[in-house]
Amino acid sequence: MAKPVKHSKKRSKRRNKRSMSGAHWAVLFVSTSLFSVIFFLISDIAQATRVSSLQQNGLLGLSTASIRMVNLPLEIPQYFDKESFNDESLDKEIAKPAQSKPKKVSMPKMKWQTITVKKGDNLSKLFSRMNINTKELHKIVRLGKPTKTLNLISPGEELKFLLIDNKLQEMIYEIDDTQALHITRKADEFVAKTITTELDKRIEHATGVVQSSLYMAAQEAGIPGSMTMELANIFDWDIDFVLDVHTGDRFSIIFEEYYLDGEKISYGDILAAEFINQGNLYRAVRYTDNNGHADYYTPDGTNMRKAFLRNPVDASRITSGFGKRYHPILNRMRDHNGVDYAAPTGTPVKSTGDGKIIHMGRKGGYGNTVIVQHGGKYQTLYAHLSGFAKGLYKGARVQQGEIIGYIGKTGLATGPHLHYEFQVNGEHRNPLTVKLPGAAPITALQKLDFRLNTQGYITLLDTLSKTAVAQANFQ
Repeated sequence: MAKPVKHSKKRSKRRNKRSMSGAHWAVLFVSTSLFSVIFFLISDIAQATRVSSLQQNGLLGLSTASIRMVNLPLEIPQYFDKESFNDESLDKEIAKPAQSKPKKVSMPKMKWQTITVKKGDNLSKLFSRMNINTKELHKIVRLGKPTKTLNLISPGEELKFLLIDNKLQEMIYEIDDTQALHITRKADEFVAKTITTELDKRIEHATGVVQSSLYMAAQEAGIPGSMTMELANIFDWDIDFVLDVHTGDRFSIIFEEYYLDGEKISYGDILAAEFINQGNLYRAVRYTDNNGHADYYTPDGTNMRKAFLRNPVDASRITSGFGKRYHPILNRMRDHNGVDYAAPTGTPVKSTGDGKIIHMGRKGGYGNTVIVQHGGKYQTLYAHLSGFAKGLYKGARVQQGEIIGYIGKTGLATGPHLHYEFQVNGEHRNPLTVKLPGAAPITALQKLDFRLNTQGYITLLDTLSKTAVAQANFQ
């Protein structure tokens, strides 16, 4: 029997070692292959993601279906410059707007302009100054009645114009505090309308005591000059405010004030008034009847307005009374059949009653004279006038308080003054003392309505009078 060969165990070990080395390499090969596949997949996915991003941003014209997944190398599309293609350039491309900005549309120039009326201006001159075509003016004038107020524009007033490319679109003229004329373009024509704003009316009252003059006392009481004149006119039938007002005389008035947006715009009417003249009490309340006629009455319904005013001139002084006197020009005594009122040349002269002018012109030593016939019984004369009121003529009818002329010194006169005469049935009477006929009182049918509408004012006058007396006694 043959002997076993030595080192057989060593050979067996080497074979095993070779077998293990082969297995190791096999595992290594498989691992390397798997890593390569994963790497290539990640690269392909990255490429697909970048291409998709480019496509979504409008940089590639390829559809998803046409993208071919490839291994290495990652090929950049040939229409990109490989050297300039980087993340920064890509961001700039993506940031570009998809389309150009739209062109700006030019809007017409729209502008309100305000123009102030100057002395001598009229509508035609204003349009010329605004460079508005005269055809537009003719269209507005043809609108008729609504635009007639434009003929009354006076210096200092303002007109507003809305122009679009120098073409008139709208125009506004504020007539007064409550009314404004609006003219608006409609196609190639214009329409006009007057817009009225409602004002808030408040009832106020004031009391004053005469120290130096009625005017100063009214000012201290916060009463405007225009309302002071109205107060004097109410009691003008019974009180001569030139001669009869004395220190200590007291008055109270209840009146209206008008507000717009909380701001006082103007004063309204005197609703009730009281005047204590040398201890004599006079009261008046305003009442408007069913026909819309308003007047002032005593608390019992007697009309305060007589048929004649006591004085034909405001703010004047008497320089010569009724009766015999020495004439300064004729240098002899003669009858003075009227009263002379001195005032500056041009001071307005009022007709003291309703009537018809029977003479208007020169009349000997009277100079420029107006004579008014009041019914068949009364006649008044106004002499030495510097001129006559516009629009009057012989035969024209005038109303009480209407201006008929202006003080002057025509005829036999040494200075500007009015000579005023009052005749009853052709006989001269003293204008300062003649008993004046009264106007119509409240009728029996109006009595109840009159009391309902005036009793509140009478009660307030009572309260104001008691308060004024209490204050006077306290002082």
